[in-house]
Amino acid sequence: MARSRTSGQGRSKGVANRINRDLREMILGALSDAGGRDYLVRQAEASPGAFLTLIGKILPTQVTGDEGGPVAYTIITGVPRADDPGGG
Repeated sequence: MARSRTSGQGRSKGVANRINRDLREMILGALSDAGGRDYLVRQAEASPGAFLTLIGKILPTQVTGDEGGPVAYTIITGVPRADDPGGG
């Protein structure tokens, strides 16, 4: 395979963009300064809608379904719901 004049330059595959990495570190630092887990608990109680939006954006989504059938999306929270069997 022929190598071009610019091959091998730039970020390596899988390495985070510097700006994204720095921003993530700043956000996590601010969260830590604000009280970390306790702060998030207070926010969940004060503004559950916004908190659940955050949860929906950061938790992984599992896609399930039979071939050709409907696809169900499940957000994994570990929090029991009132309509779940054995839930609150």
